[in-house]
Amino acid sequence: MSALPTTGREWHLTARPSGWPTPADFALREVPVSEPADGRILVRNLYFSVDPYMRGRMNDVKSYTPPFQLDKPMEGGAVGEVIASNAEGFAVGDHVLHFLGWREYAQVPAQHATKVDPSAAPLSAYLGVLGMTGLTAYAGLFDVASFKEGDTVFVSGAAGAVGNQVGQMARIKGAARVIGSAGSDEKVRHLVDDLGFDAAFNYKNGPVAEQLRKAAPDGIDVYFDNVGGEHLEAAISSFNVHGRATICGMISQYNSTGATPAPRNLALVIGKRLRLQGMLVGDHSALQPQFVKDVAGWIASGELKYQETVVEGVEQGVEAFLGLLRGENTGKMIVAVNQ
Repeated sequence: MSALPTTGREWHLTARPSGWPTPADFALREVPVSEPADGRILVRNLYFSVDPYMRGRMNDVKSYTPPFQLDKPMEGGAVGEVIASNAEGFAVGDHVLHFLGWREYAQVPAQHATKVDPSAAPLSAYLGVLGMTGLTAYAGLFDVASFKEGDTVFVSGAAGAVGNQVGQMARIKGAARVIGSAGSDEKVRHLVDDLGFDAAFNYKNGPVAEQLRKAAPDGIDVYFDNVGGEHLEAAISSFNVHGRATICGMISQYNSTGATPAPRNLALVIGKRLRLQGMLVGDHSALQPQFVKDVAGWIASGELKYQETVVEGVEQGVEAFLGLLRGENTGKMIVAVNQ
């Protein structure tokens, strides 16, 4: 067996951002790497995920998940190769999915690692379409929003990792119409021409409510919210009676330092009998087997396409995250760790 590395690099949060994070809030530090302790495996990370929810973990506030600690490695989804094992059931050469991303090497408790098959799908797919983002789309559409055939579906942030999957899943399962919003004309073209959305619009080109009414003249039944703010207000206006919204994210407000306005038309919830439900993917782990079965089948048949924006090098981790917040990704934003 080749000698284990003695050091590896990992990203630490060094200051809590106010508003938009900057590179000065982070540091890439070299730390010792040691043999795995009892019940643990040492993983050489190959890819790690950067996701919008990570912005919330940079604030020292009580939330559904604890904040990142200052001067400690950040966390997130990662997939890599086992290079040393001190745990039953894991061997050198196995590939695993785990949650100790943002670093080159991770000592992972065996119970927190899941074996993945690199021959079934590219390893990076387990961070996106076959991972947390894919399950978020699947559970949010079918479970939380109670999607049914014939619904008209509107997805905000539709070119992002979750949004593009939601729209395609709705199309596959018989939506009457699928509409998406995105932040560039190129992304709009991609949604319609490549992913089969019936309509899409650039939210920067005019009021969202007006563009949505034009794209969905007969109203919408399901809204998958990744953006919040003006988008949520527009969806409430366009909802048909008994419309359902999955509130998955509100990226438009993540870096706000002042008060963020609520939708001004919330009273419509009453007469339209709307259901607005927040979601966390961790509540839906029971769907995992059916999700993997369905989505793997849709990928194999060509019905569902997925995109990745891959940034090369652990040292580019923070730039990849900031690019994600600026909307520079199409599909899942992933960092390839090149040792």
